[in-house]
Amino acid sequence: MVDKFVGTWKMIHSDNFDDYMKALGVGFATRQMGNMAKPNLVFSVEGDVISIKSQSAFKTTEVKFKLGEEFEETTADDRKTKTKVTMENGKLVQKQSWDGKQTTLEREVKDGKLIVVRRLGIQYFLLGLGGLLGTVSTT
Repeated sequence: MVDKFVGTWKMIHSDNFDDYMKALGVGFATRQMGNMAKPNLVFSVEGDVISIKSQSAFKTTEVKFKLGEEFEETTADDRKTKTKVTMENGKLVQKQSWDGKQTTLEREVKDGKLIVVRRLGIQYFLLGLGGLLGTVSTT
């Protein structure tokens, strides 16, 4: 089921990302860089390990994980989280917990585009990624 995510995705647009970063407590300068970044997301799979790499002119981050197993993550804004990724109804759902807070990233492929919805509490923020630029070998 993860195979539909494999490849390189280029950001087309994002909505409310600055508000999301503010809600996380991200500082002004980091938010400005985050708002200017148009990252590519690269998904790959090797065995049962999934890799998600976010590449931009400002920063590159990568997480590697197994579905359903909690791991420690350092986010692009330097939060230290306990993270678990699962597949739910065809969506890749990533839950990050830190300092008594939780955020959820839901990724799904819809009409050939990768849609990412970020939730913090009851607020949600939409990031649209689309256009599979290439495929990555899953051997």
